[in-house]
Amino acid sequence: MARSAATWDAAQYLRFGNERLRPALDLLAQIPLAAPSRVVDLGCGPGNVTAILEHRFPDADIVGVDGSAAMLAKARTAAAKCRFEQADFFQWQPRHKLDLIYSNAALQWVDRHSTLFPRLLSFLAPGGVLAVQMPNMLATPLHQVSRQLTASDEWSQELGDVIPQPGILPATDYWDMLRHQVESLEMWQTTYMHALQGENAVMEWASGSSLRPYLDRLAVERKTKFQQAYADAVQPHYPRRPDGTTLLPFHRLFVVARMAA
Repeated sequence: MARSAATWDAAQYLRFGNERLRPALDLLAQIPLAAPSRVVDLGCGPGNVTAILEHRFPDADIVGVDGSAAMLAKARTAAAKCRFEQADFFQWQPRHKLDLIYSNAALQWVDRHSTLFPRLLSFLAPGGVLAVQMPNMLATPLHQVSRQLTASDEWSQELGDVIPQPGILPATDYWDMLRHQVESLEMWQTTYMHALQGENAVMEWASGSSLRPYLDRLAVERKTKFQQAYADAVQPHYPRRPDGTTLLPFHRLFVVARMAA
């Protein structure tokens, strides 16, 4: 499964842009490079983080790669000085060795990480860095509710064969996979308490990410019904607080691997 399998709505994804941006900045802050020459934003989405990479590394040649034409159209506006390529993560290959491959909240959309991660390392120049952040939410109600709905009588005929987001491996698997190939490896996990505003906030969040493969299958009226069914089912797990805020605990895994110089 590749990220391009879903039809991405950039506006819906950016509805919670500030919340989605914070882990991207936390990852960027830990990159041990002062002035990389060649940078790739792998799974660049709407380009808001690509633009930040451009600001952080103004002299770098920066390329954004994504499988979604809709996201890339937005990205070309957000980071006009950067180049962009539409490609599947397993098919994409850079023209030159890279100093930095940066990937924020994208690689969880594909499986076969035991193949993908070593492949990405092979694209790095000596001293190059692979910096990855991935949501780790597959075992939470955010994902469990959608899987339960699609298995129900109401939705199984339309959605039962949709392949959901594959999720990620245990953190220790990434350590074992990468440590012997790199000079240094830093890994950490963070739980963000995203304070979401608005009615059905968790449904709106998921509609910009994990619900996309399901919503793509449905006609407009059925799409709205599915979103409401998801909102009703997920609400007890993420209740709206007395002040109107909905708290969404969101787990993320960070990996920063550096090749030997």
